[in-house]
Amino acid sequence: MAATIKFIDGGSVTSPQGFSAGATYAGLKTFAEDKLDLGIIASDSPCTAAGVFTTSTIKSPTVSVNQAHLKLANPKGIIVNAGIANACVGEQGYKDAEEMASIAASKLNTEPSEILVCSTGVIGVELPMSLIRDGADNINLSKAGANQVARAMMTTDTRPKEIAVSCEIDGKTVSIGGVAKGSGMIHPNMATMLSFITTDANVEQHFLEHCLTEVADSSYNMLTVDGDTSTNDTVLVLANGSAGNDQIKQGSQDADTFEAALLEVAIFLTKELARDGEGASRLLSIEVTGAKDIKSARQAARTICSSSLVKSAVYGSDPNWGRVLAALGRSEIEADETKIDLFVNGVCIMESGTPIPFHKEAVVVLMKGPEVTFKLQLNLGDASATAWGCDLTQEYVIINSAYTT
Repeated sequence: MAATIKFIDGGSVTSPQGFSAGATYAGLKTFAEDKLDLGIIASDSPCTAAGVFTTSTIKSPTVSVNQAHLKLANPKGIIVNAGIANACVGEQGYKDAEEMASIAASKLNTEPSEILVCSTGVIGVELPMSLIRDGADNINLSKAGANQVARAMMTTDTRPKEIAVSCEIDGKTVSIGGVAKGSGMIHPNMATMLSFITTDANVEQHFLEHCLTEVADSSYNMLTVDGDTSTNDTVLVLANGSAGNDQIKQGSQDADTFEAALLEVAIFLTKELARDGEGASRLLSIEVTGAKDIKSARQAARTICSSSLVKSAVYGSDPNWGRVLAALGRSEIEADETKIDLFVNGVCIMESGTPIPFHKEAVVVLMKGPEVTFKLQLNLGDASATAWGCDLTQEYVIINSAYTT
């Protein structure tokens, strides 16, 4: 019997034992009284860690630094800034990323190799390191500081995104907390965001890496807002073992429970990122079932979810389901029109390839709600996948036409 996974009220990255956080306004964003732009997440002890990163060939030096540090040491902290991406600035970008690690290491009394570094914001601008040095001195770390970090990570996000869950593993209560930022420049491989997950579980290194890869493929990599992928995409998991459970390994009794809990956190954050897509007014979910294999199911769901025509129809509450089928057709997966069932928010509008008469006005009303779901049953196999995105609005164009001004 699967263990129960419980949501923690007000949960965050400091819900797991042994983690603290804090943030400050360092001056990287335009000033406002409540703005924050530099944060730190810290563990009391070294962590087993894993990361997944952008697949872009143009990437921020923070990605390279993190990949190197994960091979060198067991991390004790993460430093993150918003406002400036530290990307496409030449060799100076790598030096600045390393210096950010040194700044955080000095504050946490540890080694620079034990610090992971993330930046987000405008590409092509050098980091003002003097501001970051001074800002880090002003950060006070505490259990209550998680929301500060969630706010400090934000760029065009309209709200912070946090969660924590708990479950029983080896007779111990284990917690997993997460935070994410992302609103635009979001598309699979890896959908653009920064996301940090902490846990007090004792997890073996290779199993944690395996878990994060599997979880990312079912969550973060199924997210699309606008078809653009970033230079800085990073998801990190830190596990400090403070819960005192026996180490979780591949094939151990509680391995499935841990992975399920990690997936719960990741999917929650993924959906929150989609809801808060730039200019978004509705969450879009594309459920593909009955595909021949998981690769096909994911490819179909992502292709439909990223369609500008589908996203525009959702914005207008227009049940123009032909656009969904057209996007499926260009996804290059195996599909047989005569076998497809299609639903809009639970209303069947196609069965075995034949359109079903439906009350258009009623479906329009359903589509005016906060979430629109298209479900396609391909009836070719047993594989299924879900992709998440949002509608395409005029506000998206307004936001991105003046991003740097």
